[in-house]
Amino acid sequence: MSILKKPIVTEKATALNEKGQYAFEVAIDANKVQIKKEIEQLYGVTVTGISTIRTIGKLKSKFTKGGSVSGRRAHGKRAVVTVKEGDVIDFYSGL
Repeated sequence: MSILKKPIVTEKATALNEKGQYAFEVAIDANKVQIKKEIEQLYGVTVTGISTIRTIGKLKSKFTKGGSVSGRRAHGKRAVVTVKEGDVIDFYSGL
């Protein structure tokens, strides 16, 4: 099983790319050492720093004909990876 689930391509995350930082959704039990190792193998870049963020699933409820239904979105984890100056990760090269 891969530690990296997918890159995060939002407006905020794309703005970080100019600074040499890239955002990824990662497995919730992954640590920084595992994330660094996988990114360096997969993209061939040198990682200089990693910040991880745990996201808590939001409570959601809706009112239906049969009554109210409540639940929770899934918990997750994100990693913001800083690469060495001059290195670039291209998410669109395999398209």
